[in-house]
Amino acid sequence: MKLKSYIAVSLCAFALAGCSDDDRKIGVTVDGDAIEIGAEGGTRNIKVTADDAWIATTNDPWITISPANGRGSAQCRIIIDSALRNEPRQGIVRIQNQNDWEERRDITVSQDGYDYAITLDDKEINVSNYAAYDDRSFDVRVKTNVDFDIEIPEEAQAWLTAGDYKVELDRGLRPREVTVRFNWGINSRDIERNAVVKFRPKDEVTLARQDELSVNQNAAEPIEEDTRAGDSVALLAIARSLNMWESWETNEKMDNWDNVVLWEEGMDGYTPEKAGRVKFARFSTFGTKEGLPFEVQYLTAADELVFFSNTNWTTFDLSTGEYITKLGQLRRLTISGYGLVDLDPDFKNLKNLESLDISVNNFEKIPEVLTKENFPKLHALYLNTCQRGVIYDLSNTTTTHFGGLFEETDQTREFPRRLLEWDNLDTLTLSVNYLQGRIPDMKDYAQKYTQADISAADSLPQALVGTPKVLPNIKRFSINLNRLTGELPEWLLHHPALDWMDPFTLVFTQEGKDQDGKLAGFTNEPVNLDEILSVLRRKEIPRSEQKGGVTEYPDT
Repeated sequence: MKLKSYIAVSLCAFALAGCSDDDRKIGVTVDGDAIEIGAEGGTRNIKVTADDAWIATTNDPWITISPANGRGSAQCRIIIDSALRNEPRQGIVRIQNQNDWEERRDITVSQDGYDYAITLDDKEINVSNYAAYDDRSFDVRVKTNVDFDIEIPEEAQAWLTAGDYKVELDRGLRPREVTVRFNWGINSRDIERNAVVKFRPKDEVTLARQDELSVNQNAAEPIEEDTRAGDSVALLAIARSLNMWESWETNEKMDNWDNVVLWEEGMDGYTPEKAGRVKFARFSTFGTKEGLPFEVQYLTAADELVFFSNTNWTTFDLSTGEYITKLGQLRRLTISGYGLVDLDPDFKNLKNLESLDISVNNFEKIPEVLTKENFPKLHALYLNTCQRGVIYDLSNTTTTHFGGLFEETDQTREFPRRLLEWDNLDTLTLSVNYLQGRIPDMKDYAQKYTQADISAADSLPQALVGTPKVLPNIKRFSINLNRLTGELPEWLLHHPALDWMDPFTLVFTQEGKDQDGKLAGFTNEPVNLDEILSVLRRKEIPRSEQKGGVTEYPDT
């Protein structure tokens, strides 16, 4: 047995010694010699077949192979990164015998470049006609490799807007996902509406794909116009839109609803067609972030409406909106504690207003639309307490965004003269604002008290003759707790209404410092009302009639 083994080993050794180099070459084979892949990249599997050790290499950083070496056969995965540009590219994966570099196989990897494109996950969005304010939005995911602008049709811009977004093209032309939030408004009409939103590249490039977004909104449920039934539906819808804390019970007749008054025969302004419809309605304690609801426009018989106490009103910068301007029949309107900073330009349509209360809001200036020409019947204007917060010293402030009619007097440093020229007013309240500067003396005012005025009214002192006839019909005038300075003008100091008002509380009392650091208050403020009256009386008595230094006052 030993002899046979020795012979076998000897023969094998002899055979190896007689082999040439070519006879010892080890073969390397792969499944294929070419890979084609799209711009997004990905992985491809290949099978390496070898009789010896091998190694896989590539000089292209966007291509990797795993495993990169081995012995014998193996399954390999080629990983191709996504493209960065819009041109195609090509690379090589080389697999070779580790002991013989001449024994090799090359695999060509070809990759397409990215096309310019703007694509959407959802190309159609449907929304209802109404939702709570915080729920009136939707998100759209945009996949793109170009920066873009959003184009909303002009006719849809009133109800559809796009929020801020940023395209981060941080990896060449690799598409990135951008989330755009769209906000939509309530549809008050009983017809559907649609908007086709386009995404336009900012640069001049040719897009291989450009998706559009179709936004469809449901129609509103129709409300019967100029009817009692329509009024009840409108009231409930307004309460819903305002998010009122307490609303009315639908199982109760409207006649029994709190804070609602219906027209009845015998009421001032009653006509048969108004019978049973809403005359007065009060909406209070609610939470809204927008103007008055669109359903307000259906209260076409209302004589007076009150909107009061919006939660967190100091944080809002709201306008009334257009719908309230449709009610030209209104005589009394209150929008107080709402968060207003402006009135809609069409607010001037409310020409029948006799009383307007827009106090406790965030106005920084008196709305431009608020003029005596626009409101010829107005006799009561409430514009007090428009402070977001109390600031004692205006000279220490770094911003003016705190309401209080600050901007009204910031430039002229004078009390708003146009309100003093509103002769029809019997009530004007401007207390607790940030009005500063002097009160105009109005000496150039055309209207002055005449002897005829004095003769026609026994209660007017003779001293008023020649004094500017400012706010001649005023019964309530309050400008206290502002930052006013300077002298009290004669027209105010001697105003006939002051003998029954409390000017020391409603007029003379100022507080804090103005923008220049000047302490608020008037330099000639009287000590008491009797002093004012005595001055008036002393002016009307000729010096020749004063005896022994003692003034004799005629009966007044």
